[in-house]
Amino acid sequence: MLKKSLLLFLVLNIHPILAANLNVEEKRISKAESELKDIASRYDDLIADFEYDIGYINNYDEYINIINQYGNKVWKANVADNQAKLAIDDRPLYWARLKMSKVIKQSRLNFSLNSKQYQSLFANLERASRGHNDVNFSVQVTKKILITGFDPFFLDRNIGQSNPSGLAALMLDGKTIKVEGESIQIESAIFPVRFEDFDQGEVEHFLKPYFSDNSVDMIVTISMGREDFDLERFPALRRSAKAPGNLNVFTGADKANPLTPLIGSKPLKGPEFVEFSLPVDAMVTIQTPYKVNDRRTVTTTEKQFEPQSLTELEGKTSVEGSGGGYLSNEISYRSINLRNKYKSNIPVGHLHTPRIKGYEPELEKKIVQQIEKILIAGALSL
Repeated sequence: MLKKSLLLFLVLNIHPILAANLNVEEKRISKAESELKDIASRYDDLIADFEYDIGYINNYDEYINIINQYGNKVWKANVADNQAKLAIDDRPLYWARLKMSKVIKQSRLNFSLNSKQYQSLFANLERASRGHNDVNFSVQVTKKILITGFDPFFLDRNIGQSNPSGLAALMLDGKTIKVEGESIQIESAIFPVRFEDFDQGEVEHFLKPYFSDNSVDMIVTISMGREDFDLERFPALRRSAKAPGNLNVFTGADKANPLTPLIGSKPLKGPEFVEFSLPVDAMVTIQTPYKVNDRRTVTTTEKQFEPQSLTELEGKTSVEGSGGGYLSNEISYRSINLRNKYKSNIPVGHLHTPRIKGYEPELEKKIVQQIEKILIAGALSL
């Protein structure tokens, strides 16, 4: 560590301009280190290695390689720790990623980067450390399930908040289940709770390859929701939640002013409502320990009701889908909308988990176990 410390002192001095540009998420690191010591520091040795190796790079391509390497390392480390039951916790990955982002901003380089290259460093870190580059299905399995989870959110309310959807992604990633003559493999990724990333098309970027070649058997996006499990039948186009994302950015949307999200610099195009294609009849058979609902409740500018078919929503303006008006609804809408554009036959839809308060490992473990059973039931019916 002495060698590393000396090198860091010499070449990784804090760059004053970049240090001033820490974002809201990165600025929470100091509070996390104070209140969540073991959690926020779990991968500090790996991050120290990351800092050290940055000191030896000489060009942009080397930097991207280092970022992809260490982003993948921290993802795999958290997956391994959760699956070995060393830590039933999604939060160490979240804080490690932010620390790596902070390192990039505060590292002095001996070569220059243009603005586009600099931004690509963070894009590569995000994708690598969220498992986006680590989806590897075996050719020997008979069913392939792709799931997504989310980061912890509302951290200004509770810095120790966990998200069972992110935990499910970590605990189930790469898992193969042999049942009833089938070999079912689950691969996963995690998305940020940030409107900007959605507007930049990160959901479409990740899912496009699977829809273009129908290379998986089912895609289920997952997030934390209400009291029960809810399969969200009718996602809506528009945002209407007042709540900010993890960067404390407010969209200006609310129920009186539902807004269409962006993709790139243009409004996202699609119908006001879409319908999932999950094997819901099979998935709702898993009713313990939590109830599993086929949720249809939506809100239009006219009323809130429970349509029995997509036809009843034609000509309506969306306010909330069955999954609400926040990013959980939006990832569901974007994934189904993209599937429809590619005329894919992959069953796709969204699963809301029961909500938790802060961090409840035993409860979250039960939630993840039920998610696995719901996924298996769906896969066996295909």
